[in-house]
Amino acid sequence: MRFRPGLAVLPLALFLGACAGGTEPGSVPPEPGAVATPGPSGDTRSPADPDAALLRAAADGDAEAVAVALRAGADIETRDSHRRTALLLASANDAVEVARVLVAHGADPDALDDRHDTPWLVTGVTGSVAMLEVLLPAKPHLTIRNRFGGLSPIPASERGHVEYLRRVVRTDVNLDHVNDLGWTALLEAVILGDGGPRHQEVVRILLAAGVDRTIPDASGVTALQHAERLGYSEIAALLRA
Repeated sequence: MRFRPGLAVLPLALFLGACAGGTEPGSVPPEPGAVATPGPSGDTRSPADPDAALLRAAADGDAEAVAVALRAGADIETRDSHRRTALLLASANDAVEVARVLVAHGADPDALDDRHDTPWLVTGVTGSVAMLEVLLPAKPHLTIRNRFGGLSPIPASERGHVEYLRRVVRTDVNLDHVNDLGWTALLEAVILGDGGPRHQEVVRILLAAGVDRTIPDASGVTALQHAERLGYSEIAALLRA
């Protein structure tokens, strides 16, 4: 989707004020074609290559420069050499304010790159609850799989992203999904976790959310059996309860 040249993009301060429920007194949208006000980047010039400027600004976490690039006509779904969109770059770098601007202007949370990542799937890797909250209103498809055939709770469980798991279990994502390795989020928390406090809490969260603890891996080994084999006594006790 390409922004029409005459379509003004709100300055960042006004946009963020609107997101919070209002604008600063006396603030008004710019007239079509108006020059950007100085922002954190310090650059008010219209970029010669708006698409490249948008990707660079997203990667740098510069929300003001993103607004300037959009005003200059950048395609919000333009891709870099790895087919990453501005929103995917923002998600990977946890640039929450950049993502907020892009989502408000219709950026796709399901845009796949050449590694089969999407802005939404990446949140399971970063564990960013703030980014999750920004992306949810864009209605990401929770069934899109990463390159390992998994959904976002699986890498989050592996990495011990406790607060992310606490939030994502309240979405409609399938917590018993089995990836291409034959592992659920629960199995991955046990097999690839370290058995410590964070992974113990991940297991508690998943069990409280109602996951099926009896699902075995591709070799027929359950999470409890893995925990016992690895000597994770605390996790084993949770799985026996």
